[in-house]
Parts: sequence; structure tokens; C-alpha cells
Amino acid sequence: MLMNAINFVMDAGSSVFMPLIILILGLIFGLKFAKAFKAGVVVGIGFIGINLVLGILGDNLMVVINRLVELYNFKLTSIDVGWTIGATIAWSTGIIVPIILVSVFVVNIILILVGFTKTLDVDIWNYWGALFVGNAIYLTTGNMAIGVIAAVVATVVMLKMADYAQPKIEEAFQMPGMTVCNMETVSWAIIGAPLNKLIDKIPVINKIDWTPEKIQNKLGTFGEPWFMGGAIGLILSLFARLDAQTVLQVMIHTAAAMFLLPKMIGVLMEGLMPITEAAASFVQKHFSGHQINIGLDSAVLVGHPAVVATTLLLIPTILILAVILPGNTTLPLAELSGIGFLIVWAVLPSKGNVFRGWLIGTVIMAVVLLLASSWAPVMTELGRQASYEIPEGASLITCLTIGGEWVSWLLYKIAALIF
Repeated sequence: MLMNAINFVMDAGSSVFMPLIILILGLIFGLKFAKAFKAGVVVGIGFIGINLVLGILGDNLMVVINRLVELYNFKLTSIDVGWTIGATIAWSTGIIVPIILVSVFVVNIILILVGFTKTLDVDIWNYWGALFVGNAIYLTTGNMAIGVIAAVVATVVMLKMADYAQPKIEEAFQMPGMTVCNMETVSWAIIGAPLNKLIDKIPVINKIDWTPEKIQNKLGTFGEPWFMGGAIGLILSLFARLDAQTVLQVMIHTAAAMFLLPKMIGVLMEGLMPITEAAASFVQKHFSGHQINIGLDSAVLVGHPAVVATTLLLIPTILILAVILPGNTTLPLAELSGIGFLIVWAVLPSKGNVFRGWLIGTVIMAVVLLLASSWAPVMTELGRQASYEIPEGASLITCLTIGGEWVSWLLYKIAALIF
């Protein structure tokens, strides 16, 4: 019964369950029903807008990516099939799923009450990150307790990283009282921030500052985010040797994404602000000395013009990396257009400097490729156990999102070594 209810809500998607969660939170924090209801609906509208724009951008970029792979004859044995393989494994194993879901939520509440974390993770869909590592270890060891413990440990690590990220997100993206809880995003904070400090010490390079705002100030209309997006889309399409009509389509869609995503994030923020204000008042009234930050999906950051621009620049870079990087077997495909979720922390420490984002993102994605390659044999076997349909012709499958969860990789390796 519980699993049916969980599956019903999850199958409805973030545009449905996030408004429900926001409505419930608003009522708990003392908002009147009408105001909480409006906040929830506007948040849902914001997520729909963000996902629509990201979907259109992804569809058009995949045309470029597939053509680049075909044109330059990339030959790698581990195929990136996207996050669906991770989600399939995460939700595949009966009774352990609700146990992990309840465990991580209860642990989150307890850790807030004892002051260990300030983050309340309301992004229930992305609990699948904890579910994945728990299920992967359970399927491998046959020990449910070890799987649940691993999922809880992964959640605790994620919450502390989300705490660390919050003030930097607030400063860089003007999102007070909010943070993000995707492990594939926040786990790279410990890489991105130190690398940004290292760049500070490198002469000449430390002076290069390509923020969208500064580019726009210098170039006027030709420096606006939509023009930058269109220009990068044009260059990628020309490298892929696409026909003129397709080049124009990719160019206008990348321009549209750069123009629309910040506006959709603005809609999302409009819905979230009453909740964050109510949460602050509620905590001040009932839990003096505590602070609650709302943990959301990284989609709220991926639409920032600097993140989108860096993503577009990194696509050809990653394809080149895949070929020349020693030890890599991963052919990046399905998730290449969505790498913004992985490289937010390449951009954030430098406050939107696209040049630094490209440098740091190259390092991050090199590690992601190697981790995804390491996961491939395990992911293929776990996928078979979870009845995932292996694409025809693929010897091994993997995904960049799981490669982006180095915490899950580390926990899995420890469990496999011991058990």
C-alpha cells in the first residue's frame, strides 16, 4: 500500500509532487491555505518551465552530439545510457525502497533538530541518489541493513555539502535560504572551490573574467546571454557539419534556452520566497538558534546563463577527453546535454566566470568519465538484475550522473571490499 502511494506520487513527476510538498510545508510553517496553495502551484509552473526549456535544449544538442560521435568515429566500450539506469536500480527492490525513504527523511529531521545540518531536503524525487547506493549495495551483498546504512551515510554527507553550498549559492545566484541536494552537484564543491583558489594564484589566467554580465557590458547586444547561446550553438553545429536548416534550428534553440531559463527560475523563486520567509519565522518562533534552508533540485541553478554557456563549451571538450583520457572507456551520449547538473560547482566558486568554469569543468568531467568507466561492469550487471533493457549492441552501460556521485562510488567500493 505504501509503495503504491509512493509510486503514484513519484510517477506524477516533480511538477505534481513538488507543489504538494510546498503546500504541506507552507501549512506547517503557518501560511494560510490560499497563500501556501498559490506558492505550490507557482513552484510547479516554474519546474514545468525549466524542464520544458531544458528538454528542448537537450533534444537539439543531442542532434549535434550524435552527429559528432558518428562523424569522428568515437570507439569506446561503455555506453552512457543516461540517469534512467540509476533510477531503475534505485527503485527496483521492493521493501528496501520505503525503508530507505523513511530512514533518510527521519534522519534529516533529527539532524536539523540537533543542529548538525540546516538543510531540509524537500526534493523527494532526488532521494533516488540515496536509494541507488543503498540498492546497489543490497543487490551486491544481499545485506539489507548495510544497504540502508550506506543510503543514510550518503544522505548525511549530502546534507553537510548542501550546508556548505548554501551561502555561496545565495551570494552567486541571489537565492536566500535555499540550497541544492543533488549529490551529483554538491559533491563537486570540494573540487571546484579549491581549484578556483588555485587559479587565483596563476598569473594572466587569474585575470580572465568571462561572466555574462561583463561580456554584455563590453559587447552590448552581442554580449547578451541569448546571443552567446546562439553563437555557441552555431559553432557546435558547424563542427558537426550539419545541414543549414538544422544549424539554424540548433542556433535559435540554444539562444532561446539562454533567454528563457533565467525567467523560468524567476517564476520558481516567486513561488519559493513565501515558503522560505515562513520557514524563517517558524524556526525563529519554535526553534530559537536553529536555521532551516530549503534543499531543492539543482535545476534551479542549471538555468543560470553562466552554467548554460559553460555546458555548451564543455560538450566538445568532453568528447575529446573521452578519446584521449587514459583509462576511460565511457562514450558520453545520453547525459552529455545535461552536464550542467555536474558542473555547477565549476562555475559557482568564481561567481559565474565562464572561462574558469570551462577549466574547472574539464577537470571535474575527466574524473566523472573515469568514475563512470569504473561503474560500467557493475552498472551493467545491476541493470540486468533490475530488469533494465540493455540497448542492442552495447557491451557495457553506465551513466555520467552516477559518475558524478563519487560518494556513492566510494561507499560501494568500501562495501564490496568488506562484504
